[in-house]
Amino acid sequence: MTLTVNEIYQSIQGESTFAGLPCVFVRLAFCDLRCAWCDTTYAFHEGEKMSLDDILAAVAKFNCPLVELTGGEPLLQPAAPALLVKLLERGHRVLLETAGHRDISAVDPRVTRIMDLKCPDSGMSDRNRWENIPYLTANDEVKCVIASRADYEWAREQVRHYALPDKVRAVLFAPVFGSIEPRQLVEWLLADALPVRFQLQLHKFIWEPRRRGV
Repeated sequence: MTLTVNEIYQSIQGESTFAGLPCVFVRLAFCDLRCAWCDTTYAFHEGEKMSLDDILAAVAKFNCPLVELTGGEPLLQPAAPALLVKLLERGHRVLLETAGHRDISAVDPRVTRIMDLKCPDSGMSDRNRWENIPYLTANDEVKCVIASRADYEWAREQVRHYALPDKVRAVLFAPVFGSIEPRQLVEWLLADALPVRFQLQLHKFIWEPRRRGV
């Protein structure tokens, strides 16, 4: 059983409720979306095949309890759920970053699934898999990446319609880096008293925004 891996590295977790913690990232190759603001286009095609045991060995070298499987879109590769289980079996706290357009039901519920809802300005909102929402649990997180006021209003309506704050660990609203002022998004959230968590991509403020491996 193999996966095509783009990179494996340790950094701090830059997003989610785990932000600021040391984390090992296993970035898988390939994605079938083309979000307008994507910052990991290099993962669309670049990668090398690795066995699950080789991936686990690479992760173990960092001696870090927190591991995230990301991409690309990790759920495009059939062996991804098996890797997540093996990481859990080795005692890791495991996160999955997924774009939300692939079926999450086969993912072990012990994994914290950080699932995007694609807003209209991404160009990919028609690919959201709404059937995933019933599978979300209090262990999961939902992320909306906001590029405009229209994106914000769309995301606000999904949060309310699906009662997402009652379903998941956290609902995360993040501005597209360089598209809108973070303060503007915060002001909208406060004005609407929306029960979501504002977040920034911490790694883009620590390092150069396009730098890999951070």
